[in-house]
Amino acid sequence: MDYLVSRLKFLDSMGRYILMIIQVLIDSFRRPPAWRLIRDQLYEIGVLSLSVVALTGFSTGLVLAAQSFYQLSDKGLASATGIMVSKAMITELGPILTAFMVTGRVGAAMCAELGTMQVTEQIDALKSMAVSPLRYLVGPRYLATFIMMPLLTIFSIVMGIFGGYLLAVYFFKMAPTAYFDPMSVYVTPFDFFIGVSKAFIFGVLMVTICTYKGMTTRGGAAGVGRSTTNCVVICYTFILFSNFLITLGFNIIREQIERWFL
Repeated sequence: MDYLVSRLKFLDSMGRYILMIIQVLIDSFRRPPAWRLIRDQLYEIGVLSLSVVALTGFSTGLVLAAQSFYQLSDKGLASATGIMVSKAMITELGPILTAFMVTGRVGAAMCAELGTMQVTEQIDALKSMAVSPLRYLVGPRYLATFIMMPLLTIFSIVMGIFGGYLLAVYFFKMAPTAYFDPMSVYVTPFDFFIGVSKAFIFGVLMVTICTYKGMTTRGGAAGVGRSTTNCVVICYTFILFSNFLITLGFNIIREQIERWFL
């Protein structure tokens, strides 16, 4: 019986989650949020996340370059270091780590802020003044995240490749051309498309889950804490699982395209 009740609650939550996304998109397209609200969210989500994204991407590039060089140099393949760093950053680690950092810094803050407004009845006050909370509070966050997540991911990728370059050239004494030249051959536009697509999808998951958990918070201060913790855990889980599905799907598509046109 408890199992059935839990499944019904899950289905109810999924229905409410999907309905909220649809309603936010309808409200935002019918009457777009004020530019001031979108601008503030662009700054909060994008500009204020640059430092943590840069540090994460740069340090990841250093680790990838070190591991690749040590594993490949004794086999005469040290020149593949740049390929390993760029491929890993563009298709996997750049989107994943950026999504994790933004979820931890921005997603948790979104959930906590909206959850606090929910339990203190500020959202009910907006409704009493005929202001749509979804358009006023959630819509700007949606639009800003859709724009900034791909841009932050590209920035993280660039920092990772740059970090790998510094280590390979100035520590391992590789020639700069040996690091960069193979990338033009083995890194394709489709790899870049995969990375940007993942960034956008991860951003959609992050902002929709975190805002939904915030808007449905109950139980006072303790409820805000639970919602914030749950939204981060759920986001990480969905990001990791969707990453596997996206990687599998895009590589199947790549094989079909090569089979048809090459």
